[in-house]
Amino acid sequence: QKGHTELYRGAEYVVDFLPKVKIEVILPDDQVDAAIEAIVGAAKTDKIGDGKIFVSPVEQAIRIRTGETGLDAV
Repeated sequence: QKGHTELYRGAEYVVDFLPKVKIEVILPDDQVDAAIEAIVGAAKTDKIGDGKIFVSPVEQAIRIRTGETGLDAV
């Protein structure tokens, strides 16, 4: 993804920064497909830069403050 050219007070310059968002979601396996559908439905513009979705297993979750583990920690 490339930046774009802007004009400011008669001077042309290249804007290299493109804002991005990273969303991390942890949820039970039976909710993965629905979450993917929701994200794609909200993010898809059919243009370069729509983003990517990665799905990976979470082996363990631990809430540091309470020591809870597994789904209780999520």
